[in-house]
Amino acid sequence: MRPTWLSHLEERVNMLMSDQIEDQAAGLRRMVNPEPVRVIAVTGGKGGVGKTNISVNLGVAMAEMGRRVMLLDADLGLANIDVMLGLHPEFDLSHVMRGERRLEEILVTGPHGMKVVPGASGVQKMAELSTAQHVGLINAFSELANDVDVLLIDTAAGISDQVVSFSRAAQEVVVVVCDEPASITDAYAIIKLLNREHGVSRFRVLANMVRTVQEGRDLYNKMCRVTDRYLDAMLSYMGSIPYDE
Repeated sequence: MRPTWLSHLEERVNMLMSDQIEDQAAGLRRMVNPEPVRVIAVTGGKGGVGKTNISVNLGVAMAEMGRRVMLLDADLGLANIDVMLGLHPEFDLSHVMRGERRLEEILVTGPHGMKVVPGASGVQKMAELSTAQHVGLINAFSELANDVDVLLIDTAAGISDQVVSFSRAAQEVVVVVCDEPASITDAYAIIKLLNREHGVSRFRVLANMVRTVQEGRDLYNKMCRVTDRYLDAMLSYMGSIPYDE
């Protein structure tokens, strides 16, 4: 007869192996000190909806309020936040993944002291990380917990495993949407995927590039009608950003 302790051990190992993505969420949620780190993922499904601009401006606004903000450029193969902010990092996440640098060694300082974690641009392998590599990357942030109040994650476009992993690791998911069919469809798709397959139930909707305040509110109501009918998800309205000529 096999020892009971061995059976329990095997059961535990199997649970851990089948739950690697859960470990990613836990990795960030273990970033705790007396004031837990607030982890916010900004996503949207479709590219070109202004997601990165919103991530940057949200980070700057929070930093202006005195929060210690870290902005992660999680568009791992096509990162551009450093360019947008006029920063010139010597190293990026690809160096971390190759074991050449620690996470804290690649940080660069942006406006109002905001810390930026530069992703890699033009490095295809960074867009094809395995689940285990995602786990290692996200867990690395736990080392920086004492220096951060807010971690903003600017995800890539689409609904890849990478986007799902980072979104699940956040306490808050902000979905950026524009008033055009493709944007609405893709925003609903990412909400549906996270809700039905990964148990994410709360989302904040931000309407971008709207002509009027009412247009933003109408867009949010349109999203609510669909999610209320088909999903077990709760949306809240974050507001709207006007179209900039």
